[in-house]
Amino acid sequence: MTKRFKFSNLYLLVVFIILYAPILFLIAFSFSEGDSMSHFQGFTLSHYSALLRDSRLIIIVLQTLLIALLSSLFATIIGTLGALGINQTSRTITRNTILSFNNILIVSPDVIIGASFLIFFTALQLPLGFSTVLLSHIAFSIPIVVLMVLPKLRELGTSMVSAAADLGATNWQILSKIVFPFITPGILSGFFMALTYSLDDFAVTFFVTGNGFSTLSVEIYSRARQGISLEINALSGVLFVFSLLLVVGYYFLNQYQQSRKLKRTTREEDIL
Repeated sequence: MTKRFKFSNLYLLVVFIILYAPILFLIAFSFSEGDSMSHFQGFTLSHYSALLRDSRLIIIVLQTLLIALLSSLFATIIGTLGALGINQTSRTITRNTILSFNNILIVSPDVIIGASFLIFFTALQLPLGFSTVLLSHIAFSIPIVVLMVLPKLRELGTSMVSAAADLGATNWQILSKIVFPFITPGILSGFFMALTYSLDDFAVTFFVTGNGFSTLSVEIYSRARQGISLEINALSGVLFVFSLLLVVGYYFLNQYQQSRKLKRTTREEDIL
């Protein structure tokens, strides 16, 4: 019996082609011997060699990774604590108001956010550079972490926490033994989402970066204005592979967490 053709499958195929064809086109020309993307002129790794010899670009890559890791770490800590506080808020009006303020940075245009941060840092007379970029990335990553952690807290409910409190567990024991293990998938999701947003951000970073400091997005924009170089294609290929590894790593980590949760649930059922 033949399977019926589904237009939904064709739609998904077209969407994936539109999304990935430009990326694959960009990566393919990173192996071209020519200096432009007008036509492919033979296979070479010279552009990747030039990328490795570009000390300025290597420093910018390290700066970008440092900003992304630090901002994601701080945003995850602050966002997790914020989600715990919001979840403990009993009044519905207060909770919804806090959530609305939390979501402002997500729904607001990046240009408005970047300009606001620029005005704010200028008013405080903070020199633009590493610190202002880091603070900005932490600020716009916190709401993302909150939205990732909060559903897991609501899924947890209050029955397990109340039972632990009735058995004499302290607040720290409840957090460390019940709450944090349960919401760990949400925390990891928030961290990886914050990391991705930080690595990809251009608009906000463009406003708050200063002379002597740059990130990859700003550097690629600056070089592209001077003319497309296939070294940028090579860099884009490396970043695409790095992003792919992040996604695959998160997938396996999530699968590991789910398998541990399933084993723990099965063990508890066997005990009962």
